[in-house]
Order: sequence, then C-alpha cells, then structure tokens
Amino acid sequence: AAPVFAKTAPQKTAAPAVKADEKPRNPVAAVVNGKEISRDALNRELTLVTHRLAGQGQNIDKDQLEKIEGNVLNNMIDRELLYQDALKNGIKPDDKAVDTQMDTMKSNFPGDAEYRQALEMMKTTEADLRTNIAQSMVIQQLIESRIAPGIEITDAQSKSFYDTNPQFFKKPEQIKASHILIKADASAGEADKAAARKKIEEIQDKLKKGEKFDALAKQYSEDPSSAQGGDLGYFSRGQMVKPFEETAFAMKKGDVSDIVVTQFGYHLIQVMDKKPESTTAYDEAKPRIGEHLKREKMIEAINVYIEKLKADAKIEILP
Repeated sequence: AAPVFAKTAPQKTAAPAVKADEKPRNPVAAVVNGKEISRDALNRELTLVTHRLAGQGQNIDKDQLEKIEGNVLNNMIDRELLYQDALKNGIKPDDKAVDTQMDTMKSNFPGDAEYRQALEMMKTTEADLRTNIAQSMVIQQLIESRIAPGIEITDAQSKSFYDTNPQFFKKPEQIKASHILIKADASAGEADKAAARKKIEEIQDKLKKGEKFDALAKQYSEDPSSAQGGDLGYFSRGQMVKPFEETAFAMKKGDVSDIVVTQFGYHLIQVMDKKPESTTAYDEAKPRIGEHLKREKMIEAINVYIEKLKADAKIEILP
C-alpha cells in the first residue's frame, strides 16, 4: 500500500493551473536532483485529486485549483526525494511484490475491458501505474526501516491523551431492539394504508395472545431484518427515524410497543436490551490511542526527514 504523506505548504514558485487560452506549458513541471517530474504526471495526479474532491461535493474555483496544484506538485517532489534516498540506501523494487499488487488491483475489475477503461479515465498507462506502485513500495520500505524504528509512544503519552480528550471515549446510550414492519409508503393511497394498518393490528393481537415476537417477525415483517426475527442489533440515538427512536428509547427492557407510524409504514418494537451511557476504560482504549499517536508522530517524522533531504537537494520548479 502507498505510504501516507503529510502535505507541505505550497512553494511560492509553484506554477498555476492550466488555462484553455494559454500557450502550451513546459512539459516538465519540476526537476529534483536531475530527475524530471513531467507535467503530464502532475496533471494525472491533479485530475485524481480534483475528481475525489468533486465527489465529496466540493466546488473548486480557479484560486483553489492553483493551490491544489501546488500541493500536488510538492507532494510529488517529496515522494521523488524519498524514492531517491531509498535507492541510495540500497532499497530496490521487488518485481514479484509489484506483480502481486498489480494482480490484486486488476482483480477488483469485472474484466480486462473495465480495467483498461479505468486506466484511460485516469489518463495513465499500465507502465506508469506499475512505476507508481514500485515507487510507493520502495518508499514504504524506507519509512519502515529508517523512520518508523525511531517512533515510540510511552504509557505517559497515551494516558495524557486519554485524560485530555474524554470526548473520544464516551459510549452513548444504546438499545438492542427488534421490530415488525408492515410497509405503507407515505404516498400510498388511503385504502393501502388501511390494509397495512389492519395487518399490523392483527399481528399485535397475536402478540397479546402470547405468540413469540421473533416468530411473528419472521413470518410477517416486510423488513430485511425479518430473517433474524426482526433483530436490529444495538443502536444509539440518531441512527433511526425519529418516531421509531423516540418510542424505542422511552421503553423498558422486555417491553413491546404500541403501533408506531414512520415514513416506512407501521411498526411494532420490542426492546431486548439497554446499555446506559458509559466511558471506555483506558486499558481498552490504549491500543487505539497508541495507533493514533504513532500515526501522528510518523507524519511529523516523515516531514522532518523530507526537510533534511531538501536541504541537500537541488529542486527546480519550472514556469
């Protein structure tokens, strides 16, 4: 897997984004210790980043695009510095490992045609993709061998994080509930709603006569949870629609609700268990805290390492 890189501030000399009405730009975006970073490679990475941001609903204007391009180029320079340093330290690409990674990635596509289409959409080639995977693997080995060993998280640091960030360790109140649903869409006609209401009332009568909730859920419920006897598992506030949530959290363990109306239809709810709000104990949280602090320290250490490489490097960003 490719390593995580901290974003460094864009250099002031970074070139702005391409405009449709401009003359063709320099085919080389930057030179790092004599190794060129092509503008095509920069544009490929920029396209991936902007597509991801657009997929998150972000609208990118011209100024933002220039800043993003600067960040992307700086990250490419950082990667090139780390890659060159890895090679100097005798770390070489493992062709078999690269083959395995390529095969794994290809297996995520239904067929070769879809795989080729994805390459075309990313404006890249299989050779370029293979080069990027090999570079990422080599950099990861460098990080694991020269940077990671120096990162240590003490018990005192973990405990301090736990004590100063109680909001991360609170467990909200939870309940475990089952339900029986007879669907009646909000847009359904009155006759359909009346039929659904009559059906849930008949099921309610069966419950009152002593029939088992889970058996009735399996037989009559129109929700996918019917296969599990209506079991919805544990959930906290904010996970269910409001009428369902308000009813369920007001009930006691073992209670069965009256008919509850939601946008999905008519429900009967049975509360199986309740867990009050609690706080995760330090011993339980400690492993996760250690992982979190180690990731943070790793990013800091990689940045420090890159700055040392930059101090001895010749980096040219071309207009």
